[in-house]
Amino acid sequence: MSEALIIDAVRTPRGLGKAGKGALAPLHPQRLAATVLAAIAERNNLNTADVDDVIWSTSSQKGKQGGDLGRMAALDAGFDVKASGMTLDRFCGGGITAVNLAAAQIMSGMEDLVIAGGTEMMSLTATMAADEAAAGFPPGLMGAHNASLDMQHPQSHQGVCGDAIASMEGVSRADLDAFALESQRRAAQAIAEGRFSKSIIPVKDGAGRVVLAHDEYPRPETTADGLAKLKPAFQALADMPYNETGATFRNQINRRYPDLQIEHVHHAGNSSGVVDGAAAVLLASRDYAEKHGLKARGRVVAMANVGDDPTLMLNAPVPAAKKVLEKAGLTKDDIDLWEINEAFAIVPEKFIRDLGIDRAKVNVNGGAIALGHPIGATGAMLIGTVLDELERTGGRYGLVTMCAAGGMAPAIIVERIDG
Repeated sequence: MSEALIIDAVRTPRGLGKAGKGALAPLHPQRLAATVLAAIAERNNLNTADVDDVIWSTSSQKGKQGGDLGRMAALDAGFDVKASGMTLDRFCGGGITAVNLAAAQIMSGMEDLVIAGGTEMMSLTATMAADEAAAGFPPGLMGAHNASLDMQHPQSHQGVCGDAIASMEGVSRADLDAFALESQRRAAQAIAEGRFSKSIIPVKDGAGRVVLAHDEYPRPETTADGLAKLKPAFQALADMPYNETGATFRNQINRRYPDLQIEHVHHAGNSSGVVDGAAAVLLASRDYAEKHGLKARGRVVAMANVGDDPTLMLNAPVPAAKKVLEKAGLTKDDIDLWEINEAFAIVPEKFIRDLGIDRAKVNVNGGAIALGHPIGATGAMLIGTVLDELERTGGRYGLVTMCAAGGMAPAIIVERIDG
């Protein structure tokens, strides 16, 4: 089997995902995706006619984010028309899946040069969701409006699921707030030390003016007292009827777990930030890399996908990590760095406790609580982040995983190549 080498990884800064407030919000998502595609091609002096495919992740594929963003962004970036493109959706996990599929194509010997990544402009998707709600459409998440699916697998809102899991596990709000505060502290240190500078690509408008060159979301001024004063974000939502039957998100969970008393412990300060962003990862076969003078920074060791309980939704990262470790023939002690997406603080907190891993190795530069979570792009961003950090620290293996709606988690292990 061929090796899938990671040649490079880039990302935009994460911009506030609010129309009228975020620096990236006025841009078209196609332009945001084209920014990272053009940058990765230029940085590596690619002949884009050699790019076999662009595999892109976008979770909300409608409106401006519809129409196969991968292909259209490649054309917008000035790629040769021979460079094909596709767009996929695995909810939050799509960015990892895009890279995994690219690696699989190369490892199978079917392709030699593939770019994978993703884009999500939550400043757009929030507006779309509000418009749909005003029009009377039921929630698109989790198929909760589908009676047949609902009978088999009642599914809730992800924030309510986070609260439910914390309640089941006995994890306190104080513990989750402590995790969130540490995420902000680590992100602030990483930014101050320039740890993201290798990968961040400034975003420009149509006139060539830089509109954003740094992450816009972090709040380094966050304090424990400030977090403690924030109101739970999902308590009212849990009891709000979402369809004509009067069903609520709390009902959905209690149908499967009737004795569970949900304590509402998540809020804006210990949940992932709403942001805009894009990321790209360049992968190549060893043969192509050697023939064209591309220096590999890493290689893909193993990949995995796992499904778990869709009613609780957020618990698949642990089994995904176990599965990918087994595929790689490694143990948790072999992993130098872990990137576990901070969709809600309970996700990485439960992961650390369940696997018994050193929290000093998890999300060492902060995570989505401090930096934000641009749904379809985050996985590719995390792969770039772990590769940068392996190079900075001299580590060998990094494992990246994240929860995804529907109770799923993709995972990947990458190895730094010492060059």
